[in-house]
Amino acid sequence: MKKSLLLASLIAAIALAACGKKEETAAADAASAASEVASAAVEVASAASEAASAAVEAASAASEAASAASN
Repeated sequence: MKKSLLLASLIAAIALAACGKKEETAAADAASAASEVASAAVEVASAASEAASAAVEAASAASEAASAASN
């Protein structure tokens, strides 16, 4: 009886230890994925900022051209 209880406890401990490793790995994978998403978001924001700057420059050039054409 003591041996079977010891064996059952050992199996339960191994099963719980294995489950814990999977959760840690999943958490690390989730953190890595979140970091990649954040990095991509920063790149998109930077591209949007550059596009906005280009649009402002184009609008300014168009305004100057229209002003020069009317004179």
